[in-house]
Amino acid sequence: MNEIAENLAAVRAAIAAAAARAGRRAEDIELVAVSKTHPPETLHEALDAGQTLFGENRVQEARAKIPLCAAAATWHLIGHLQSNKVREAVQLFSLLQAVDSLRLLELIDRAAAEAGRTLPVYLEVNVSGERSKNGLAPQDVPEALAAANRLTHVEIQGLMTIPPAAREVEEARPFFRRLRELREGWRRVSGLALPELSMGMSHDFEIAVEEGATMVRVGSALFGPRPPKGVRDAGND
Repeated sequence: MNEIAENLAAVRAAIAAAAARAGRRAEDIELVAVSKTHPPETLHEALDAGQTLFGENRVQEARAKIPLCAAAATWHLIGHLQSNKVREAVQLFSLLQAVDSLRLLELIDRAAAEAGRTLPVYLEVNVSGERSKNGLAPQDVPEALAAANRLTHVEIQGLMTIPPAAREVEEARPFFRRLRELREGWRRVSGLALPELSMGMSHDFEIAVEEGATMVRVGSALFGPRPPKGVRDAGND
């Protein structure tokens, strides 16, 4: 077993243990392998080990990488999406996780209509209120959810968040819990099921699972440190 296969087994075991602690089923939590800055050769090892869902932060990098990977791979965009990249993102990805404004949601709907598809998306919520982070403020989420009733080519399937950087991993817990609690109110108001919660990264995914994550985004725990030439995006590894 190679190193990536061993890491993948360890992460899956940790997800299962966290799910058990919370009285949940491990199979209800999906693992996104954050592959930004890692070459296709590395991803082939993960694919050989059974990992098929990958997350990329940039449209430009995904454009070059996706054609070099097996057709079995599924791709989510987990980083901030610029408006001028929307049409290409709609073509490349099966799901867009970090939709952080109503305007962006509307642009995606328009591009998806042009592409003849309906695209699932998650709304990114800035639960912490940090100015340095992207995401909808919680008070703006109901408007975006209401828009889903008039948009015909996007489907809001869930929510995602990134907690503040912290020295102690437990400090992330209140932010994960808060998003789960907010979702309950938004479900009642919007009538949308919002089944998915994408939260938790390499250092805190176990806590996220304990607090209700249905999807975790893990990079360095699977692939090791990113290559030094890669530009680091805080929040999705």
